[in-house]
Amino acid sequence: MDRFAALAEPNRRRIIEMIAANGEMASTDISKQFDISAPAISQHLKVLREAELLQMEKRAQQRIYTLNPQGVDEMWEWLNQMRKFWNERFDALDELLLKQKGEEE
Repeated sequence: MDRFAALAEPNRRRIIEMIAANGEMASTDISKQFDISAPAISQHLKVLREAELLQMEKRAQQRIYTLNPQGVDEMWEWLNQMRKFWNERFDALDELLLKQKGEEE
């Protein structure tokens, strides 16, 4: 699944935010923070795992979730490329506007 599509759902973004703030969380602790069913939370966690945004480790009867640094880093790389692209475009536009302003004076 596409990482950005996975994060388009508000509950999934909230899950990511909670795990980022806590470092790791058990699925039962995550589920307690929502007013939706445990199976629905499990489905959200599955989507986030498939998008490679979360990692899961089984500890006895618990499933512990952490952020997947590689998946998050890949998103940051893409966002930084987009930021660079648009900054270059805006810089070129600024230069053009300044040139046109100088010609008008």
